[in-house]
Amino acid sequence: MSYDVITTGRISVDIYPNDIGVGLADVQTFGKYLGGSPSNVAVAAARHGRRTAVITRTGEDPFGDFLRSELRRYGVDSQWATAVPGLLTPVTFCAIQPPEDFPLYFYGRTPTAPDWEIKPDEVDYEAVREASVFWSTVTGMVGDASREAQIAMHEARPRDGLTADQHTILDLDYRPMFWESKEQAREQVQQLLPYVTVAVGNSEECSVAVGEGTADEQADRLLDAGVKLAVVKLGPDGVMAATREERVISAPLPVETVNGLGAGDSFGGALCHGLLAGWPLENVLDFANAAGAHVATKIACSEAMPTTEELVAMLLDRGRGVPSNATARG
Repeated sequence: MSYDVITTGRISVDIYPNDIGVGLADVQTFGKYLGGSPSNVAVAAARHGRRTAVITRTGEDPFGDFLRSELRRYGVDSQWATAVPGLLTPVTFCAIQPPEDFPLYFYGRTPTAPDWEIKPDEVDYEAVREASVFWSTVTGMVGDASREAQIAMHEARPRDGLTADQHTILDLDYRPMFWESKEQAREQVQQLLPYVTVAVGNSEECSVAVGEGTADEQADRLLDAGVKLAVVKLGPDGVMAATREERVISAPLPVETVNGLGAGDSFGGALCHGLLAGWPLENVLDFANAAGAHVATKIACSEAMPTTEELVAMLLDRGRGVPSNATARG
C-alpha cells in the first residue's frame, strides 16, 4: 500500500495542564496526549482523510504502547513506530499561559531519545520513495543514528526523481535546546535542502536555514537552493508562500489563543492535504492557516486536529474562498 503522507521524527507523550494561566509549579491536574511535531502532522493529515504513517521510535514501556494505540485511533499506521529496548519514551510538559507564553520542558531526551535511534537498516525505503508526501524535520538531524537514517530516506527519493504530484517537505523546526549553535543546525539543513521541494518555517527557523532577512529574502534564498515552494510564517501578520511564479500572503484569522503549541503541526497536515488536492496556492495557504488557528483555540494538539469540513466552515464564516472540491477527499 502506498501512503499519501509519511512523516519521520519526534514522538512523545504530551502532558498538558488543565489549569490555564498559571506556572507549571502551580498546576494541579494534567491531561495526557500523543505529541511530537511530525507525529502530530500525520494525525492532522489523517483527519483530512489521508493515508498516513510515521517512522519513529518509542521506549519499550507503557507510554510507548499508549502512543502506538493513539496513532491507530487517529488512523495513522503505527507499524514503523517500534520500541527501542533500554530507552524510555520521552515526555513533554508545558505550561499554558495565553496568549503567548507556552514554555516546554523535555524529559527523556538526555543523552538520547528513541526517535533519535532510528537506524538506516530499519527503514522501508520503497514506502518512503512511493509516498506522495514525505515530511521530515530538522530536529530529526540531532541524533547520529536518526541523522544517517533521515539522509538515507531523502536519498531514496531524489528531487529530480519525483513525479509532479509528489512533495518532499522539510519542517525547519529549530529547537535551540537541542543544538550547540545555530551554525550546527544550519549545517544539517544544508544536507537536506538538495532533496526538498517544500520548506516550511517561521522567520527564526528560516534564518537558521538560509540567514537573516525579510520573508521575501528568505523565501528567495530557499528557492535559489532548489526548493519549489517556500512557506514563511509571519507570526501576527499571517503566512507567506512563494514559488518562482507567484507569491501569496494569507492574512491571519484572529482567534482567542488557548495553546499555540500545536498550531504549526495542524498547519502542516492541512498543507499536505491542500497540496495533494491540487488546490490553487492561495487556497492551500488559507486552509493551512485556518487549521493552525483552529488548534490554537484548544488545549491539546493531536486531539484537537480539525476535519476538512470544520476548516471549510471556518473559512466561509471569515469570508475566505474555498475550492469547489474542498469537502471531497483529494
